[in-house]
Amino acid sequence: MKEMGEVFFSLLTLNNLLYMNIGLLGGIVVGALPGLTATMAVALLVPMTYGLDATTGILMLLGVYCGGTYGGSITAILINTPGTPAAAATAWDGHVLAKKGRAGEALEMALVASVFGGLFSTLVLMFVAPQIAKLALKFGPAEYFALAVFGLTIIASVSKSLVKGLIMGILGILATCIGVDPVSGIERLTFGNLRLTSGIQLIPALIGLFAITEILNKAKNSQEAAGTLEAYKKVTLKLKTILQYWKILIKSSCIGTFIGAVPGTGAAIASFISYNEAKRASKEPELFGNGSLEGVCASECGNNAVTGATLIPLLTLGIPGDAITAVLIGALTMQGLAPGPQLFVDHKEYVYGIMLGLILVNIFMYFQGHFLLKFFVNITKVPEVVMVPILLVLCTVGAYAAKNAVFDACVMVIFGIMGYFLKKLDFPLTPMVIGIVLGSMAEKNYRRALMISNGSASIFLQKPIALFFLILAAAMLLMPIIRNRKVKKV
Repeated sequence: MKEMGEVFFSLLTLNNLLYMNIGLLGGIVVGALPGLTATMAVALLVPMTYGLDATTGILMLLGVYCGGTYGGSITAILINTPGTPAAAATAWDGHVLAKKGRAGEALEMALVASVFGGLFSTLVLMFVAPQIAKLALKFGPAEYFALAVFGLTIIASVSKSLVKGLIMGILGILATCIGVDPVSGIERLTFGNLRLTSGIQLIPALIGLFAITEILNKAKNSQEAAGTLEAYKKVTLKLKTILQYWKILIKSSCIGTFIGAVPGTGAAIASFISYNEAKRASKEPELFGNGSLEGVCASECGNNAVTGATLIPLLTLGIPGDAITAVLIGALTMQGLAPGPQLFVDHKEYVYGIMLGLILVNIFMYFQGHFLLKFFVNITKVPEVVMVPILLVLCTVGAYAAKNAVFDACVMVIFGIMGYFLKKLDFPLTPMVIGIVLGSMAEKNYRRALMISNGSASIFLQKPIALFFLILAAAMLLMPIIRNRKVKKV
């Protein structure tokens, strides 16, 4: 403890705090811009850390990471355009609240939940990292497939019509089949177009379905001004109100921490599963999708709890938990630090610095976020005639920046037009997004599991963790059917 105390005070230098807050501010702004992910920002800043002290450089990158994960919620709530895939679930309730003049409440809840989730997972990282890392390593193809299937059952709970929800979910899964077969390497559904061999990228599809669809709707009413939030200061959430959601905060943090510790999953999956679990356990599930603070709380707490958890396999085993921690491995290596068990022996002070630095990052994120919300909330006061072209430019840049490809901007437009007409026909877009996010993960791991078992599906029943998630998935699918039957009887 004495050693940790010394490291903590060494972090409180002007240089460390300055770079940490610069990274945090940059992360929030990048996260709020559709298509510009924290992964891009971290990757761009890695070369800049070479001339900095190892601790200072890592603190700046952690600031970008946490800020970027939280920042996606801002535009998700205000303009129904998730800045990051992980904020997609936040938009379902957050934007509805904004339309009702409660954007201030939604933004405050997103900030508080993000900070709580980040701090929770950091504390877990500090005290039980090795134990969680061992459990996460037990995940093989069968377990990943079962986890993806469990995630896909969210479709049943977020759709008013189960049939329409399943149709859209299948469309999303089909979109992930475009490109090269992950096992055989054979092209499929490309129709001879070389640009489709790399598949449909998530970010352009997400921007199209959420942002372009919303822009097309806004364009119809371009002369109308957006709703204003003149009394923003008066709707700041009180501690008593926040404490009403303590069960959701803890449960979503646990879900996000566990998901984040499993390499290759990510914040989007944690967000979806946390949202679904909050709806299942809620006394007012009918409010989800219609403006529920519980939904915003669960989604943001779940996806931000991933930030500390992804460092568990990184620091203890040298295995990146997601794309951002893969980039962080490069930054650590560049500073002469090799992630893994030996890091705790040879460079214990840097490990403590990363853990304690994450706590500082999340604390400063609350103050920065609280200050910036006063400016971000003014977005709702911009007339649609001004907002629509600005959004269109930002979305196009975001889709292009995903892979520096004009083709991705075209994909964005196609998905946007498709989403517009599907919404007109009362088809929910959320299940399609879930299908796109989880479809590839489910297919790849299903195929790999069958290869391991020589084609026997019994592998999914023989693995305890896989069986657990499949039973949960079956229960989630059956619950709406049972609930509807009970309602009909009454």
